[in-house]
Amino acid sequence: MKNNSRLRYFIYLSLIIIGGCTTGKNALQKGDYDASVEKSVSRLQNSPKNSEAMQVLKTAYDLALKDHLRKIEEAKASNDLFRWESVMYDYQKINQLADDINSCPACLTVVPGPAKYINELADSKYNAAGARYNSGLGYLRENNRQSAKKAYYEFEKTQNLQPNYKDVKAKMEDAYWAAVTRVVVQPIIVNSNMYKLSSDYFQQQIDQFIGNYSRNKFVIFYGETQATDQKIVPDQVLSLNFDDFVVGQTYVKERVEKLKRDSVVIGETRDKKTIYGTVKATLSIFEKNISSSGLLDMSITDWKTKKLVRQQKFPGTYIWRDSWASYKGDDRALSKQQLAITRRKETLPPPPSALFLEFTKPIYTQLVDDISYYYNNY
Repeated sequence: MKNNSRLRYFIYLSLIIIGGCTTGKNALQKGDYDASVEKSVSRLQNSPKNSEAMQVLKTAYDLALKDHLRKIEEAKASNDLFRWESVMYDYQKINQLADDINSCPACLTVVPGPAKYINELADSKYNAAGARYNSGLGYLRENNRQSAKKAYYEFEKTQNLQPNYKDVKAKMEDAYWAAVTRVVVQPIIVNSNMYKLSSDYFQQQIDQFIGNYSRNKFVIFYGETQATDQKIVPDQVLSLNFDDFVVGQTYVKERVEKLKRDSVVIGETRDKKTIYGTVKATLSIFEKNISSSGLLDMSITDWKTKKLVRQQKFPGTYIWRDSWASYKGDDRALSKQQLAITRRKETLPPPPSALFLEFTKPIYTQLVDDISYYYNNY
């Protein structure tokens, strides 16, 4: 009986707590008037005659309305350049409260005709757009790239607030092109017909990367031919050149092992008894490494000042490996693995053009990572 009493007590206490949460009473006590209105409205939509939710809604709505109107007056009286955005926000909250109450018939009996400030909201949006527009003009007059970026974002905010505000679209376009850095990427020159196809493929990979680059809208890459055709005057020139490369350096190493295995059946006597003995062999293992490597230099130069603004070097190495073996003596002295490698023959290495392409793969990865790192937040 005692346990049952405790259980009923905890259930009763839980219901009181849950009821307080669902009616918005707790939010009201904490001073979160908007949340209190929202919760009480939700409660009355499901339980139209809930007296506690009615009382909470009446009190919370009055306090919420007064709080937002106070904030609006304080914002209007401030010197904050963007004060109209604060005004706009509070009018939006007031109107949202009204919409919530209007969607709940039981709520309208508690708060008939909740206030809406449609014209005031429209005026505050217009004024907020004007403030952002004027801020953008100020940045644009500073006539430098970083300020042009700031101007672009201010005009973008203007357009979001008031899509057809004055000539904001044209100003946004002006700011964008004033903020853009045009980078012309010069092609890699490899003076060797043997590696022409591979170097062309490496160049195509770079061209594809710069053609698809979109991380920073204020950086545009152009190939040299494209820049010439479009008469682009670059801000920067990105040059790529191999300081050096070596293809097909061959190293062959021979390792000789003397092998011996005891207790191997080597025959039998006349009376059919097994004869055990020791077998021997000499195993020669050959390892061939063909190394190809290169060092790519990347330099970025300011077109106007001819000043070098960035330089990096990217190494790349590829080693092609082959191994085979031969033996002399008794093959029973060899393990299964050793015997297997003796059945392999020396294989032909890839052609030089393929080796060239392989050592450029790690170079390409380093290159695009560095270009991205440098320009992503440029």
